[in-house]
Amino acid sequence: MNGPPPSPFPTFGAAKGDQADALTIVGLTVAYRSRGREREVLQDVTLRVRRGEAYGLVGESGCGKSTAALAVLRYLPRNGRVKAGKIAIGGRDVAALDADALRGMRANAVSMVYQDPGRALNPSLTIARQVSEAFEVTGASADDALARTIDMLRRVRIASPERVMESYPHQLSGGMQQRVVIAMALACNPELLILDEPTTGLDATVEAEVLDLIAQLRAELGTAVLFISHNLAVIGRMCDRVGVLYAGKLVEEGTTADVFAQPRHPYTVGLLRCLPRAGRGKETGRLDTIPGSLPLPGSIAQGCIFAPRCKLADERCLKEAPPPYRVASAHGDQMARCHYHERAQTLPRSTEEAPLPLAADASAPLALSARNLSKTFRVGDEEVRAVHDVSLDLVQGETLGLVGESGSGKTTLAKLLLGLVSPDKGATLELDGANLPERVTQRSDEQVKSLQIVFQNPDSALNRAHSVRRLITRSLSKLASLHGDAKEKRLHTLTEAVRLPERYLGSRTRHLSGGLKQRVAIARAFAGDPRVVVCDEPTSALDVSVQAAILNLLADLQRERRVSYVFISHDLHVVRYLSDRIAVLYLGRIMEIGRASDIFDGPQHPYTEALLSSVPSLDGTHAKRIRLSGELPSAANPPSGCVFHTRCPRKIGEICETETPPCRHAGDAGHEHAIHCHIPIDELRALQRPAS
Repeated sequence: MNGPPPSPFPTFGAAKGDQADALTIVGLTVAYRSRGREREVLQDVTLRVRRGEAYGLVGESGCGKSTAALAVLRYLPRNGRVKAGKIAIGGRDVAALDADALRGMRANAVSMVYQDPGRALNPSLTIARQVSEAFEVTGASADDALARTIDMLRRVRIASPERVMESYPHQLSGGMQQRVVIAMALACNPELLILDEPTTGLDATVEAEVLDLIAQLRAELGTAVLFISHNLAVIGRMCDRVGVLYAGKLVEEGTTADVFAQPRHPYTVGLLRCLPRAGRGKETGRLDTIPGSLPLPGSIAQGCIFAPRCKLADERCLKEAPPPYRVASAHGDQMARCHYHERAQTLPRSTEEAPLPLAADASAPLALSARNLSKTFRVGDEEVRAVHDVSLDLVQGETLGLVGESGSGKTTLAKLLLGLVSPDKGATLELDGANLPERVTQRSDEQVKSLQIVFQNPDSALNRAHSVRRLITRSLSKLASLHGDAKEKRLHTLTEAVRLPERYLGSRTRHLSGGLKQRVAIARAFAGDPRVVVCDEPTSALDVSVQAAILNLLADLQRERRVSYVFISHDLHVVRYLSDRIAVLYLGRIMEIGRASDIFDGPQHPYTEALLSSVPSLDGTHAKRIRLSGELPSAANPPSGCVFHTRCPRKIGEICETETPPCRHAGDAGHEHAIHCHIPIDELRALQRPAS
């Protein structure tokens, strides 16, 4: 008999021809019990996801996005409960399902993909075992499940699926792990696929591949998608409609085109203004921010929940909760919970103004210089060269952005500059024109203080057992000139500089939001008046509103203290905003380096061109995607000639395979713009010129 064997679970959901929505949520209120109190984290949320539709759910951390997804799956933690409302998948009431029917729903009707694929996969089981289990749950035999596993891995664009099936999760890249998790989620051909920040930890090219994959599979299978993300550009690219959550309430909803082009709630307006825009750098002005912070769940009993942060709010807003106003927009109905939705876009911009950051002065003295940096690691019997012959200069008050795919050597290069790993022989480092020892243990206290780092995840860098005061004063205690009142004054100067309210000095970091934790980490890094700060993905895990505040803060501190940054990020819009110059790395080599404006405006190295084409834009439009074939080659056995030739869409012939490309100069007089490519600059410019 053809087709899969019958499922051991009851059939779930309506037939494909049924008109029931894939997901219906009506009046949903969810509460968590904490310290003897119940707090409502979702309040009267109503939305629907039609069959085959992609619906985006956006908002700051803590607004209830993930809680909504867990409620749909009936997977809330023990201290959480649905107080009111109804959830239906394919027309069936989720709350009314018994244990067997609930298992049937999770096995056959709905699947979820989480943010971190590494935590969703069992490190002790092979990929074959884990994916085949997803098919066995639907009733397939072991042999049939393995056969389907190979087909599904091919379907999610995994090359050599037989090899991947024999691998363990730690042997795969982040992008490959996410594809495996998507394969598992699609094993049951679900009616509804829930994606909770599925691309947050991925670089631009892998993110684009995963998004293309989701869009393709959605078109093929007709699966409805609930897409949760704080990346508004990704939502703009992927979703038909969008809902904006704030403090547990759905404050705006409509087609993505309408909401992003003509937002009708001040909160949505604020979120969109926080984003760094294409072609805009710090020299054009500060990013707008949303004042204040998200209120505690259930803490606002009357009026509009956004009123304390809204510059349009008046007495009416403080007393009367706005109903859901509905209007007809260009592409469909639009809802906004705002008394003044018709003038939401007149919301005044942030008044927290500051002088524009000074542009980096190429004639300024060098803060840091590196020559011929290479780093080779021994892994088993193989030698892996993570960084290969990199030379760069960083002038006082300049930001150098480092971009490239995961595995390109960005973090290893940063560790070489910080002295956390030793370079291969022949390298030289200088700080303010003086020799800088290779290892941090060999550097003077002054040199150690001069080079600091801000990590991506402040949780892993800050001791949760210590108060904010102690975390910062421990760094200050290394300054011999500071004692008593002088140290306390310096502490308050630092907290004021990073906009950290004094009331948090006695708090433990576990009680702080992600944005406040990152401010503590920045204050600690600046405690010793550093000359150079390495920022390793400092905003990638933050909401757009918090990200804007942190980027403004970094620009302000640079202007005030003339500190230099090495800024590492996967978000190319963020890199463009903060950086004066950008270096593009591939397999540990600099493929291109130049002013940020030159890198973005072109001509570009073909690898840079592919990276930029992968960046989604807010309106859902973007440059024609350039797909790179294959995975990043192993640094243990890099390709000969140009190391990019195995994936290059503009490869011109055998010369790319056999000869190291020359360094070609594409900049104006007095401005460095170097491209390592066999294709002449004029030809690159002609190839990359947009069609008229």
